[in-house]
Amino acid sequence: MKKKSKSSLFFTNIWRYKALILMAIPAMIWMIFFFYIPVLTNVVAFKDFHISPDGFIASLKESPWVGLDNFKFLFSSNDAFLITKNTVLYNVTFITLNLVISVFFAIVMSELRNKRLVKVYQTMSLLPYFLSWVIIGYFVYAFLSPDKGIFNQWISSRGGTPINWYSEAKYWPFILVFIGTWKGIGYNSIIYFASVMGIDPTYYEAAMVDGASKWQQIKNVTIPQLLPLMTIMTILAVGNIFRADFGLFYNVPRNSGSLYQVTSVLDTYIFNGLTATGDIGMTAAAGLYQSTVGFVLLMITNGIVRRFDNDSALF
Repeated sequence: MKKKSKSSLFFTNIWRYKALILMAIPAMIWMIFFFYIPVLTNVVAFKDFHISPDGFIASLKESPWVGLDNFKFLFSSNDAFLITKNTVLYNVTFITLNLVISVFFAIVMSELRNKRLVKVYQTMSLLPYFLSWVIIGYFVYAFLSPDKGIFNQWISSRGGTPINWYSEAKYWPFILVFIGTWKGIGYNSIIYFASVMGIDPTYYEAAMVDGASKWQQIKNVTIPQLLPLMTIMTILAVGNIFRADFGLFYNVPRNSGSLYQVTSVLDTYIFNGLTATGDIGMTAAAGLYQSTVGFVLLMITNGIVRRFDNDSALF
């Protein structure tokens, strides 16, 4: 039989999978217009960008090339070390806590026999994920308001001295970590819960025949089965280690200057710099720096994982 040429085989496959390709076209269009084309505008990071009345393209052409000056301005700032340290340390904490608590919560949910209760608990844990940080910021303010906050009223009722929460920086690392974990735990746990429910029941049956306790089943069956997913989720999280959740660090502490030492991260620094100076080139440089470092860290982490367990690597 005569073999088909590569071109004819290509069009044959397109026709065979036409339904899947049609379903993918909207996502492809979205990626092209909202990701790949905007990537070209990273050139702004290397220009002294000024807005022209003739439009963005004219602004891009007329703005002078400054090379790495925008990056020098970013790293020569007195706050460069502070914002980098805060961003990395918060993200390392979030990665660790989200992994441990999400897996724990997913396993607990999978052990419940009342499926209606499981749905109730999952809905309750997932609800904060869909709330905007603006709403959560007001929710937190209801507890921490200096004069009418629930916590200060409780402290005053017991004869204590009310705390000006939005001026005391020492409390906020714990508050931000708690709020950030609380908001994201429901979504992350559902991913692991779906994986737990997909584990072959025969593994547990074999473990029970061997006399394994519930903890031994979790330790020797559930967690090893979850390990590839846990690894992939961690690799993806490491890729975003230089990105902070802007809403958490801006809306929740209400952008209080007194808390700058513990709430200033790269994203809030970029926003405050843009609103204060209007330097688009500098903010573009900061964003490009975040993306580049995140990409490098993702590749390094994936490479390390691939050396030890190729099946658990992202690619």
